Amino acid sequence: MHPTIAKLISNGPVVTDGAWGTQLQARGLPVGACPDAWNLSEPEKVEQVARAYVDAGSQVILTNTFGANRFALARHALVDQAAEINRRGVEISRRAAADRAAVFASMGPSGVMLMLGQVSADDLKAAFAEQAQAMADAAADGIVIETMSDPAEAALAVAAAHETGLPVVACMTFGSGAKKDRTMMGTTPEQAAEQLTAAGADVIGTNCGQGIASMIEICHRLRAATDRPIWIKANAGLPEIVDGETVYRQTPTEFAAHVPALLSAGALFLGGCCGTTPAFIRTVAEGLKQ
Repeated sequence: MHPTIAKLISNGPVVTDGAWGTQLQARGLPVGACPDAWNLSEPEKVEQVARAYVDAGSQVILTNTFGANRFALARHALVDQAAEINRRGVEISRRAAADRAAVFASMGPSGVMLMLGQVSADDLKAAFAEQAQAMADAAADGIVIETMSDPAEAALAVAAAHETGLPVVACMTFGSGAKKDRTMMGTTPEQAAEQLTAAGADVIGTNCGQGIASMIEICHRLRAATDRPIWIKANAGLPEIVDGETVYRQTPTEFAAHVPALLSAGALFLGGCCGTTPAFIRTVAEGLKQ
């Protein structure tokens, strides 16, 4: 086990952070704008989000770099600023964390399809390597590969991130299929856990795609298929569209009520994804203390 991970889990389950996108939108990020570019133009607002999670009790916070790979940034004509956006993202979260939390830098999907031949495996790995190295150069404590649908893409990201020497968390998103227990590519939790373990991920998990109640079974299945610690970041229930806005109805108390079952299912890292706020993280952290 990577020493950073061993140290984090030595005192029991670890509280991570909640959603970033909705928190940035609450601070004025326009829908459709590039969130990652705010690391350059609105660093104070990005830092507010990070600090709110640290204040709420997060022991690990992520970075505003989810879409900061060259393929995703190309849609916003920001490829030439990729390294700077990633570096700044880590620096912003590091300032917010001070010595109170670890900073694990976020890497999301490329948005191009490996299986459709839109990109070669070598080019995709190079894009992730470029991103991971910028994160490592800025002194991230770890890297979180998240919201992945294609295990082949996730494995390339793991391999690229691994080269930095930092611990690597790899998360798939399950929410497709008749039982909502597959990725969009049809991958099961067992297949994902086996492939990501083989790729060298230090922690394996799932984020987004599901409310917290639905993630308990997925957590069980991941736990049974790997010896790596399990990372869970669930949405605040299922979204509803109200007057064109996405609304999550679940309360922090309702969300946190499922945490004991997730711990029993084997989760060691717990946080939130879409619709969760610092209030959710505070409620989870307080529950764990008790």
